[in-house]
Amino acid sequence: MNDMLIRNGTVVDGTGAPAFKSDVRIRDGVIAEVGEGLEQHKGERVFDATDCYVTPGFIESHTHYDASMWWQPDLDPLPGYGATTMILGNCGFTMAPLHPTQEAKDEVIGIFSFFEDIPLEPFKQNVSWDWSTWSEYRQSFEKNVHVPLNYASFVGHIPLRIAAMGLDAWNRAATPEEIAKMAELLDDALAAGALGLSDNMHDHDGNDRPVPSLMADDAEFTALFDVMDRYPNTCYQVIVDTFMRMTGPANLKRLEKLLAGRNIRVQIAGAIPTLEFQKQILPAMQESVKSMRDAGIDVWPGYAHVSPTSTLSLVKSLIFAQSNDYVWHEVVLADSHDEKRRLLADPEWRARARDSWDNQAWDHSPMKNPQELFLLDSENGTGPTNITLKEYADSRGLHRSDAMADWILENGTLSTVHMAPFPKDEELTVELMRDRKTVGNVSDAGAHLQMLCGGGENALLLTKYVREEKKITLEEAIHVMTGKLAQHFFLNDRGVIAPGKRADIAVFNFDEIERAQMEKAWDMPDGKGGTMWRFTRKPMPTRLTLVNGVPTFENGAYTGTKPGQFLSPANENAAVAVAAE
Repeated sequence: MNDMLIRNGTVVDGTGAPAFKSDVRIRDGVIAEVGEGLEQHKGERVFDATDCYVTPGFIESHTHYDASMWWQPDLDPLPGYGATTMILGNCGFTMAPLHPTQEAKDEVIGIFSFFEDIPLEPFKQNVSWDWSTWSEYRQSFEKNVHVPLNYASFVGHIPLRIAAMGLDAWNRAATPEEIAKMAELLDDALAAGALGLSDNMHDHDGNDRPVPSLMADDAEFTALFDVMDRYPNTCYQVIVDTFMRMTGPANLKRLEKLLAGRNIRVQIAGAIPTLEFQKQILPAMQESVKSMRDAGIDVWPGYAHVSPTSTLSLVKSLIFAQSNDYVWHEVVLADSHDEKRRLLADPEWRARARDSWDNQAWDHSPMKNPQELFLLDSENGTGPTNITLKEYADSRGLHRSDAMADWILENGTLSTVHMAPFPKDEELTVELMRDRKTVGNVSDAGAHLQMLCGGGENALLLTKYVREEKKITLEEAIHVMTGKLAQHFFLNDRGVIAPGKRADIAVFNFDEIERAQMEKAWDMPDGKGGTMWRFTRKPMPTRLTLVNGVPTFENGAYTGTKPGQFLSPANENAAVAVAAE
């Protein structure tokens, strides 16, 4: 029923090669033929791609839809942006494996809720939690969750530790017996098709506790890497700290010692920082990456082409805690809006909040840069809006913390304050796009639902970098989002328009596409029978998005189909092909 002939398009095949005029035939979910002037076969649907580009479907390389896809299976807005595959389980955060005690399971849920800005209630009410091991988790996912994108997932170091150690995972190094248990659980995950192991050398939680993976000693890492060595087509993904405590160079030196001589592909989020405030740490990070590569380690720095932005919300936000401001974070944690209002008006709390903004918050944080904070979104319309926090504070002669408290009290505790994007080194970003071994199209899609959208940021590669600023070619942009990522993740059956590859395809008119602005959608379950808001955006749109040959977006709208499949890395040793390039 889904056999199709895409005619009269211009193919950008995902390899970086020049575009060419061609038709593309799809049969049984696979690209069957690529060439000009193909004749229509009986029963075959024709899609006219005149004036359009035909490309591989885009791979969202860094998402956190792990939980939210259980209650938002349409994955809005991804189908309208040509996305066909998403990578889950990044940064050490995954939903499996699980410890048998409810207390330890609640820790896994709490970590997701805090770091991804998602209320606790949907986790508890919409997810089955009927697994212990990662292999059981995969079985549950494939049975219970049906979505319009293909997806593949890492297994996280954080739940591995909690599954083996319980609550002690937060506090100490593991015993040999606990390390053996982690290795056993990792082996289960990799044998069941996990992409690899994801890790976190970056984060502290809302109580300023280092995440459990930061408690791991070298013996623990060695045992886990020994398991990975048995699975050559898997990847170690880790986020290091070049944003807050600036421990990134030390992280990379440690990893070089642990990974040298191993056959493990390594993806490092934050390895080459591109933001202006990170310049102080950039040379050390560049030298560390070079040293790792010189040591024979297969390092792929991960980077974002979109500068981070922050929406400060009192409903669910990690921004205050991640800025080292745990006083305003108390308001986020307050159970009721009455309690939030009481704190904001309390003189003692206000004094502590001023001190926190002046003496505790990181210098690059929103708290120290009120000229970059915009009072935009008022719950009740009182205003003023469309001015900066600095302008508002100066007009009232107030400290910036008191001014924001006043504005929220007057405008409602569902109001949000928005930060301008961090200044970014665009030349370095383009350099990373052209590096043969980097992971781009990083967006955090599906994460931080009340802080940013993430989904749809891929459009900027086409609009800003290609069409408007002409910093890269269209062929380079498509390669960054497709063939290069498929190669990195050992997903060798997709990412390229060629016979035999999966029919994950995006068709778009270059003049029609835009990255729409974020907007609120009140469709996230609040656990009380109602809904809360999340950020999304209108479609790019593609003319057509195909996943396994099935249209998921067409005629300007999501089609309602859910042909996505759980993907595993290829069996053959793709690293040989990479080394031969």
